[in-house]
Amino acid sequence: MLSYFTRLQPTASARSVTLAGLGSLVAIASLALITDTTNLSLMMAPFGASCVLLFSVPNSPLSQPANVIGGHILSAIIGLSLRALLPDVWWAAGLAVGIAIAAMAALRITHPPAGANPLVIFAGDPEIGFLLMPVLSGAGILVAGATVFHRLSGTPYPMRKP
Repeated sequence: MLSYFTRLQPTASARSVTLAGLGSLVAIASLALITDTTNLSLMMAPFGASCVLLFSVPNSPLSQPANVIGGHILSAIIGLSLRALLPDVWWAAGLAVGIAIAAMAALRITHPPAGANPLVIFAGDPEIGFLLMPVLSGAGILVAGATVFHRLSGTPYPMRKP
């Protein structure tokens, strides 16, 4: 039973821990500041989880720009489409999440936080504009911010093909 609680993640250096926290703080604070000063809605809960990947494990395939932006867009399109087509019943959100995850995997743009987008959509019932604001704009700002942040800190991001 204790083997289930074995931590396989390697110990992180104090520098990488500090950079992960600082990068996430700056990224989410930037989205919040833009939201507050422009009245454009750029915030959604899955972006907090995206920051975990972008700043804690920037070299993961799941953290790369195509995955972050593509995964969020694809899962939001699926969520918005199925919310428009399906009745508001118990199984519909589950179906949307399942299809979004399968589609991300098939297209090789898996980004785990994006799997929550259909749930946000089914809970909030937003209009089609949700795809642009906050999904595309917010994901793009996070990736751009992560790119600048990592370059300034000397951390390679995004990954380059060998």
